[in-house]
Amino acid sequence: MRFIRPKVVMGTILLVDDHPLRAAMRRSLLETNAPLVVRAQDAGEALCMVESPEFAEGLSLVVTGHQLSGITGPEFVAEFRSRMPDVPVLVLSTVEGADAEYAEIPDVIYSETRSADELRAIVKQLTATNEKRTA
Repeated sequence: MRFIRPKVVMGTILLVDDHPLRAAMRRSLLETNAPLVVRAQDAGEALCMVESPEFAEGLSLVVTGHQLSGITGPEFVAEFRSRMPDVPVLVLSTVEGADAEYAEIPDVIYSETRSADELRAIVKQLTATNEKRTA
């Protein structure tokens, strides 16, 4: 697979989603809170992207689901956290009780929201908090 890294600007959100339609909807919502939203089609691609210092430098938030192809959400988040401990992760899921699987991983926010407005508010708060942390 050939991977072309997009030019990343401060405040970039990485969206990890293997479902094209859902990813397009989420990307549209997230773009109201970030100058750039970059989609990774799976956890492996996301982890490869953050290996690039240029990409990692501008990253302010990762948004992912709990159920991923080939790896569990908690496995991905733990691996991501080991590489980038200061970037918050927002896990979106409606799987009952799944939030407990993230309890031991720092800076993980778990949300069961189905509301576009609520998602925008959560992302706005997280990106504002991260900007203050890195400034």
